[in-house]
Amino acid sequence: MSKATGPNISRRQAMALTGVGLLGFRSVPALAGPKLGDDGLYQMDWYLQSFLDLPEDLAGATAKGKRFAIMWGLRGCPACKRMHEVHMMDPAIESYIRDNFEILHLNILGSRLVTDFDGRKRAEKPLSVAYDVHGTPLIQFFPEKSEGLAALTGQAREVARIPGLPGPIEFLAMFRYVRENGYETAPFPDWLKKQA
Repeated sequence: MSKATGPNISRRQAMALTGVGLLGFRSVPALAGPKLGDDGLYQMDWYLQSFLDLPEDLAGATAKGKRFAIMWGLRGCPACKRMHEVHMMDPAIESYIRDNFEILHLNILGSRLVTDFDGRKRAEKPLSVAYDVHGTPLIQFFPEKSEGLAALTGQAREVARIPGLPGPIEFLAMFRYVRENGYETAPFPDWLKKQA
């Protein structure tokens, strides 16, 4: 199985992939903005409200016909703010992600207990270390089923990830790559070339 570590595409490829020009992005009404939670993380009203049990969250997403992803954030993170105020406020991006993904937003330095795919409970901070998450924002994408994930560790459980914050077009393209199971056939840059 191929892994993607992040987008590396041209703007032209991304526009062809998304099928939307910049004018298309502006034709939809504005969205309600993200809210800043008590923990300092930005939240969209449709983000997953979870009991922090990853196998349960993945199964719930799959049952709804969606994909499961973890978004890592941090209080005061400028790129996290930009992701929510720019990327997530773009109607084409927001609606695609909302309609196709369940997003669990975790704090890279947080202390909430999370049940991992192997049944082990860890606070958010040690969980982020176990998954080799060293900066924010970072989005991890997981397979559609949790079978076999308990035997794997860390990043080996993911099908793809977005480290940092690419431009809006590349950001959306990576979500499409995961939703369409592109990782099963090619690394992200190769998959994207075939889409253009």
